[in-house]
Amino acid sequence: MPGDEGATAGGTRTLARVYRRFAEAGAGKTSPLYARVAVALSESGEALRVIEAAPARRRNPTVILAALHHLALDGRAPELAAAYAAADRDAAAAAALDTLLRMPGPVLAVAARRPPRADGTGRHAVLYPAVAEAAHRLGAGAVGLIDVGRPAGLNLQVDRVGVVHGDGRVLGDPSSPVQVSASIVGDRTVPARAVPEVVARVCVDRDPVDVTDPDEARWLRACLPPDPPERIAGLEAELASAAAAPPLLLRGDPVEALSDAFAHVPVDALPVVTTTWVLSRLPLEGRLRFLHRLDEAAAGRPVAWVSAEGVGVAPAVPTLGDRRASGHSIIGLALFDGPALRTEAVGRCWSQGRTLAWLAD
Repeated sequence: MPGDEGATAGGTRTLARVYRRFAEAGAGKTSPLYARVAVALSESGEALRVIEAAPARRRNPTVILAALHHLALDGRAPELAAAYAAADRDAAAAAALDTLLRMPGPVLAVAARRPPRADGTGRHAVLYPAVAEAAHRLGAGAVGLIDVGRPAGLNLQVDRVGVVHGDGRVLGDPSSPVQVSASIVGDRTVPARAVPEVVARVCVDRDPVDVTDPDEARWLRACLPPDPPERIAGLEAELASAAAAPPLLLRGDPVEALSDAFAHVPVDALPVVTTTWVLSRLPLEGRLRFLHRLDEAAAGRPVAWVSAEGVGVAPAVPTLGDRRASGHSIIGLALFDGPALRTEAVGRCWSQGRTLAWLAD
């Protein structure tokens, strides 16, 4: 019917704009390969009609490009894999278009059944000094790490990485295959304290990822753009490290499942809960319940909470007078010790920890 044709044409035009906007404002800054692929898809009516057949929430560029990348990684799209490996933008655009048109069923099947995963790499440059500081202040010789809201639980490997600061100082393990870096601003030096022995690693998430499952790990890789290649290499190293010491996965509401997580930390170890850019997904009421769960757990033992969240997102953590739209995040440290709650902003960070200003004495 003419009306249906008009609706379809309108839908493909809308999709074309979405993909062009993604290329210009999103991938254009972080992944030249994906920017070129997105433009190619936006210019092909046939490709847009294939994408339009996906469920509405699975048509966006992030999901479709991840599905294509998944097929490249598992060997079903060798030409696309070769173009990505060579960082050849034109070849990647042609191969992605060919893969989508030649294999629409497999692409859409992957897109439909898998939730998109944000960059799952650990936030070690931020977490390492803050976790070490929490243990130091509470006199803990061992810690049990509980990470909330990061499905792969890679934050839980914080003691098994090396963190290189812009001044050349190294925290953690300089021989680890996982090495991250952070530039330091401000006049205070990040403490060189070591994270103590980690005796428990618990991941709490609605849909946790088993990093020992090859297909799950492949999807995490697929959700990262293939360029720059060092990002993929970094994720590969983190996945290998995590698979060697996989965390306990607790599936459920991040707030409600938190109580169960504490039961898996030995009584002679300090539970350290970590959140990194996840609490903004919860309404204020949910964030307050999260704080209450921590307080409940501290009725019988000291508890620490290390947070890296946007300004004003983490309840009870001071904002230092910073504006919410300031462009940086606050590194918070909350210590629950019996009836006492001590909270402090121990640092600021930018670009999810790539730049760090330490504030604590």
